[in-house]
Amino acid sequence: MELQRKKRKKLQKSLQGCLFVLFVLIGFVPMRLVNDVTGNMVYKALVNQKTSEVQSQCTVMANQLTKDGYLNNLQAGGAEAELEVLSSVYDARILVINSAYVVVKDTFSLAEGRINTSDVVFKCFAGTPSVEVNHDGGYIVFTRPIYNSTGDTISGVLLMSASIEQIGAIDEQLGWKSGLLEIILAMVLVVISAILARVLVIPLYKVAVAFNRTAVGEKEAELSRVSVDDYRETVLISEAYNKTADRLRILDESRQEFVSNVSHELKTPLASIRVLADSLLAAENVPEELYREFLQDISAGVDREQQIIDDLLTLVKVDRTKGELNITKENINDLVERTMKELLPIAEKKNVELVLESFRPVVAEIDALKMSLAVSNLIENAIKYNNDGGWVRVSLNADHKFFYIKVADNGIGIPEESQEQVFSRFYRVDKARSRESGGTGLGLAITESVIHSHHGAIRLFSKENVGSTFTVRVPLIYIA
Repeated sequence: MELQRKKRKKLQKSLQGCLFVLFVLIGFVPMRLVNDVTGNMVYKALVNQKTSEVQSQCTVMANQLTKDGYLNNLQAGGAEAELEVLSSVYDARILVINSAYVVVKDTFSLAEGRINTSDVVFKCFAGTPSVEVNHDGGYIVFTRPIYNSTGDTISGVLLMSASIEQIGAIDEQLGWKSGLLEIILAMVLVVISAILARVLVIPLYKVAVAFNRTAVGEKEAELSRVSVDDYRETVLISEAYNKTADRLRILDESRQEFVSNVSHELKTPLASIRVLADSLLAAENVPEELYREFLQDISAGVDREQQIIDDLLTLVKVDRTKGELNITKENINDLVERTMKELLPIAEKKNVELVLESFRPVVAEIDALKMSLAVSNLIENAIKYNNDGGWVRVSLNADHKFFYIKVADNGIGIPEESQEQVFSRFYRVDKARSRESGGTGLGLAITESVIHSHHGAIRLFSKENVGSTFTVRVPLIYIA
């Protein structure tokens, strides 16, 4: 497994590496294309320039040979010398071919007296002079007609082959220099791309370091906040991280407080039982009445311990099975009525009046057992934390989407500073009175968990010494 994890880690893409490659490609590919295109353009421009220049000189020379009647007198008008000069200037070989396709003049003195029946010569005699560039061979072939004295008949052809090897050498030299420059620029591009890619991902490294510090539980990280405002995206990541860190801090504080409260709540009855038991063991000749009183106190402590454990198990079960509700269609009116009947003895004991107001029949998709527990906790708290002779009013209503249960009382109320914490586990506004009434501080936490598991909401409105009102809203149709 560890080996596979290492392999996957090696195969993971690095954003910095991807940015580096991207920047190199963005810089190098256009540079390479520009270099190639520029080189080709320079070469073609030089070839076109020489072609135009030589073609012009070739035309002038052919006209001069026509004017001098060179084919009739090879020594006429100094044409011989002009041909040699033209050949030397343009590094060219010049052939003069008569109407019998015989080479009468070759500036290289290699083909004089021989027959030349090449295609370009035939085309020129047919009235189509040509210009052909042979890049592989490194030369340009020109043909121009030589007319007779009257100028109406082609009596010969001037064939000129000019070398472009010098242009090729220039192009090769330019290519070598541009290649060297390209290498230098590529090295600079690699360095700049590496620096730029590194700079761009630094904000992400900052966020990663912050997360790692929190993961290992450093105290400074637990109290610090991340602010990486280099880019809009890192601002969003920082905000999300800070929200997550705040939530984790709250959860950690809640966990520590929960563990502390559980320990305290479990130890308190045990400590009382231990003191009572030790007192009985240490005393001699204890009257039966005192034994009975101590044993009743011990029994009450055991009941208290059992109640705390039962509520804890209920809370754990509700949390664990939030997504495993046993949803059925239930008559909410009947559910509320049954719950109130079960709590009626407690209300009568405190002389508290229980009133139910049902505005319409309500049927909803709920987990009946858990919802009954939530409603029971609300009504029981309204009775327990009420004054003798008080009242508790429960109302049930619904619209097209939700049903609403309201539990109102005229009891002791909840101080404003404590209202945000009443749904916290083990939180009690008046700890002494809560213990007297048998409260564990878990009832409202269980209720809130049940309501939230049904995608509902619970709200509290309370005023000290006036009373409290809890309003529950739950969807009629459960959506998983």
